Amino acid sequence: MPRIGTDEWVEQQELRTEYYTGLTAPARRAFDRVGPGPRFFAFLAICAAFPFLTDSPFLIRVGVNVLLFALLALGLNIVVGWAGLLDLGYVAFYGFGAYTYAWVSSNQFDVHLPTELAIPLVVAASALLGLLLGLPSWRLVGDYLAITTLFFAQIFVELALNLDRVNLPWREDPLDLTGGPNGIPGLDPMRIFTIDFLQTRDYFFLLLVVFALVTVGLYYVNESRTGRGWRASREDPLAAELMTTPVNRLKLLAFAMGAAIAGLTGSIFAAVQTGVFPQNFEVVLLIMIYAALILGGAGSISGAILGAIIVASVPEILRTPENARFLFYAAAIAVLVATVRPWQRLAIVVAAVVAFGAVVYQVVALVWPAGVEGELSGGRFSGLLESWMVVPGENQQLTGNIAFVLLVAAVLTLTVLRGDARLVLLVPTLYLASFVWENRLIAQPSVTRQLLFGAILVAMMTRRPHGLLGTPRVESPV
Repeated sequence: MPRIGTDEWVEQQELRTEYYTGLTAPARRAFDRVGPGPRFFAFLAICAAFPFLTDSPFLIRVGVNVLLFALLALGLNIVVGWAGLLDLGYVAFYGFGAYTYAWVSSNQFDVHLPTELAIPLVVAASALLGLLLGLPSWRLVGDYLAITTLFFAQIFVELALNLDRVNLPWREDPLDLTGGPNGIPGLDPMRIFTIDFLQTRDYFFLLLVVFALVTVGLYYVNESRTGRGWRASREDPLAAELMTTPVNRLKLLAFAMGAAIAGLTGSIFAAVQTGVFPQNFEVVLLIMIYAALILGGAGSISGAILGAIIVASVPEILRTPENARFLFYAAAIAVLVATVRPWQRLAIVVAAVVAFGAVVYQVVALVWPAGVEGELSGGRFSGLLESWMVVPGENQQLTGNIAFVLLVAAVLTLTVLRGDARLVLLVPTLYLASFVWENRLIAQPSVTRQLLFGAILVAMMTRRPHGLLGTPRVESPV
C-alpha cells in the first residue's frame, strides 16, 4: 500500500536503473514489456506439454508434486505473504481436506459422494475450520499466533493417529474415524461429470486446471480492495484500522481462503494417492511449504510458484548422483555469474578455483597418499574431476564432516566480508563446497536435501531477504 507523502516510484528509480544493466538487460526489458497474462498462459502451455514430452511415470509424478506444492504455496501466501499472519498450522488444513474427502469417498463410512459434491463440501468445511482457527488472530499476533497455530497442527496429527477407536454412548463398537496409523486406503477415483481420473497423468491435468483457476482468482483478489486491505493490515494494522480498514474481518478471510485452497489441494492429493495417512501431514511438510514461499518471495504469486517448483523438483533430481552433480555445478556457475561483477573478476575466480584444486590435489598426493585413493561416484563429469578433487580412500565420512563444518564457517565469513577479501576467500570456499559435495552429500540424498534447502534459504535471506521474486521494502529516509 503506498505511503502518504512518499513517492515510492522515485525512491525505486535507482533499483530499476540497476536492474536494466548488463548483458541480459535487453532480454529483461523485453520480458517485462509482456504483460502478466501472456506470460502466465505461456507458462501453462509449457506445463500442459510436459506430459507429452515424457513417458516416465516418475517424472509425471514429480509434475503432480510440483503442482500440489504450488497450490499449497499460493494458499499460504494469502495468510503469510499478504495478510502478514504467521500461520504454522497450515498443513493441518491440507490434511483435513484429505481426510474429509476420504470420509465421503471411500468405504470408511460407506459414503461415496460424487466428486462434484465432495469437492465443494471439502472446500467449505476447510474454509470453516480456517475461520474458526483465525479467531485467535483477533488478539494474538506474531510469535503468540505462531505457537497457537503450531499446536493446532500437532493436535491434528495426534488426532489422526489416535481416532481409530472412539467410544460413543450409543454405539457398542468403537468408531473408527481416521484409521489410526494405517490411515484410510482405497479412496474412490475422481470423476467430474463424464471425465474419469484414473492415472497420474489424468490428475496432472486436473491439478493444472485447478492451479490456473486458483492463480487467476488470486491475482484479481490481490488487485482488489481486499488485497490492498491485506497489505495495509500487514504493514501497520493500527494505521489501517484507523483508516476504516476492517482488519479483523480481513484476518478471518485470509485464514478461510488459505484453508480452502489447502483443503482443495488435500482432496486431490488423497485421490492421487488413493489413500490418506497421518505421516503425510507432519511438520516437515510445513517447513517445505514455508521454504518454497520464502525462497520465491512472500507476497508474490509468481514467487510462490517458482519456490514451489524448486522445492518440489530439486529433491527428486538429487535422487541420483549423476543428476545431483550436474545440478550442483550448474547452480554454482549460475550463482557466480549472477553475483560476481565485472566479468573479468568472474574469469579470475573460475581460473583460481581450477588452479587451487589442482594444487591441493598434488599437495595431498605428496603428503597423504591415501587422501587421493578414493573414487568418485559414477556419472556425468566424474572423469573431469579425477585429478582435481581430493577423495580420501579411508575415513571419507569423517573427513567430509570436518570439511562441512569448515564450509559453514567459510560461508558465514563470506557474508560479513567485503571487496577483495571476499573474493579471495571465495576461491577456497568454492573448492571446499565441491569437496563436501563429492565426499559427503552426493551419496546421501536424504541428508543432502535438508542441507541444500537450509543452505539455499540462509544464502537467500542474506543476499535477497525478500526472495527470488519478492518485492523489497522501500524505506523512507524520513
